[in-house]
Amino acid sequence: MPFTLATWNINSVRLREALVARLMTEEAPDILCLQEIKTPVDKFPLDLFHSLGYRYIVARGQKGYNGVAILSKLPVMDVGDKDFANLGHARHVAARLENGVTIHNFYVPAGGDIPDREQNVKFGQKLDFLTEMRDWFRWERPDRAILVGDLNIAPREDDVWNHKQLLKIVSHTPIEVDHLHAAMEAGSWVDVTRQDIPSGLLYSWWSYRAADWDAADKGRRLDHIWATPDIAGAAHGSRILRPCRGWEQPSDHVPVFASFDL
Repeated sequence: MPFTLATWNINSVRLREALVARLMTEEAPDILCLQEIKTPVDKFPLDLFHSLGYRYIVARGQKGYNGVAILSKLPVMDVGDKDFANLGHARHVAARLENGVTIHNFYVPAGGDIPDREQNVKFGQKLDFLTEMRDWFRWERPDRAILVGDLNIAPREDDVWNHKQLLKIVSHTPIEVDHLHAAMEAGSWVDVTRQDIPSGLLYSWWSYRAADWDAADKGRRLDHIWATPDIAGAAHGSRILRPCRGWEQPSDHVPVFASFDL
């Protein structure tokens, strides 16, 4: 069963429902995973997305913050969620396709501005969230699974515009990268994007603070698609839709795509 999947931190689905509809119309992924939807599920703009062929939704939401959703043209079944680090946030949801593949959609905490858990509670929460991800993958070893989402970490030197300058900046600090790698190794996850695009600068996020994000090009690859080893070989066609950052009233993230022949 071949399908194409995309992940996108939309930074408010109600504010940017027209952008989601544009992506659905122009790119038409079979499955679209959204993060930071910032709405309760009962306020989600379902009618528009249903009319574009996305008849299935598995989501967890909350008012004004966080929230994750899996929108699909293919039948999917809700298989639950976990409250990592006991934050009470809507940051994870999982759905299963008819072929048995489970899709996990994550929104890892950003972690604030100071990379020190003693000075910054949010940074500690981020590390705890990643530690619980690691432990979960150790206890319940994933198989036939895909993990996507805004993981809020750019792990490689070529995932950021300047490795040395960002070593003390939240999202690229060594301790965050180590925690992400530990979670990845615990589930034997394969970075599908880098499997397809093994070298070169690659970004999925550009700050709103830049006067001209495109010219400055100070990006980071914060959004990821992983797969377990038993299906990673079926992945191909990875790409990042940089032009979406230039759409009207854009998210600061852009969609990341991969296709699977399963």
